[in-house]
Amino acid sequence: MTITFITGANKGLGRETARRLIEHGHTVLLGARDPELGQEAAAALGARHVPLDVTDDASVAAAVADVAAHEGRIDVLINNAGVHGPLGDPSGLTAADALAVLDVNLIGVIRTTTAFLPLLRRSDDPVIINVSSGMGSLALTHDPDRPESRVVAPLYTSSKAALTMLTTQYAKALEDVRVNAADPGYTATDLNGHSGPQTVTEGTDAIVSLATEPPGAGTGRFVSRHGEMAWS
Repeated sequence: MTITFITGANKGLGRETARRLIEHGHTVLLGARDPELGQEAAAALGARHVPLDVTDDASVAAAVADVAAHEGRIDVLINNAGVHGPLGDPSGLTAADALAVLDVNLIGVIRTTTAFLPLLRRSDDPVIINVSSGMGSLALTHDPDRPESRVVAPLYTSSKAALTMLTTQYAKALEDVRVNAADPGYTATDLNGHSGPQTVTEGTDAIVSLATEPPGAGTGRFVSRHGEMAWS
C-alpha cells in the first residue's frame, strides 16, 4: 500500500489529487492548516487528516510525529501548499509581502521535506513531488502565445522559479529519493478566482502521473499533463 502525504490538501489541486490517488489505492494523509476544513475534506474523501501548517516548525514536527506513530512511513510526499500573493503593479510590494509568499511556496517546502525525509527513507521507493508552475518558467512567461506571459504575479512567479531550481538540487543530492516537479497548468482554482480554462482534474494529471509511476521512472524532471518540460 502506497502511503501519500499531501500538503494544503483540503481544497483545489490538493483535494483533487487526494481523491484521485485514493481511487488508485493510495492511503492518503491529508495535510491541512484549518482543522475543521481538513477533517471535512478527509471524511468526504476517505483520507486521514493530519494538521499541518507548512510555515510553522512546531506544526510540521507534530505532523511528522503523528505519521510516525500511525503509519510509520510515507512513500510519496506531495508539496502542494501554495499562495499567490499580490498581483499586478509591484510598486507597492513590501518585504513582508515577499516573506509571506516565500514562507509557504519555498521555505515551507524545505521545512516539510527536511522533516519528512526520515519517514520517506523508510519506503522502498521514496518520491517527492513539488507542485511548481509554468509561471516560474522564464521561457513560458516570455512567450506571447502562452497564458503565463499575460499574468503579472511578481512574488508567485519568483517563488515558483525558485522551487523548480530547488527541485533540481534535491534531485541531484538525494540519490535515494526520486524528486520531480509538476506544472498543473492554468487551472480553475481559488488561487486564480477560478479563471483558469482547465478543470481541477486536468490540473492534477501531472501530479497523479508522477505519484503513480513505477520505481526507476526518473528524477529531476519538470512534468506537465502534456509530458516532460524543459528546465527553462
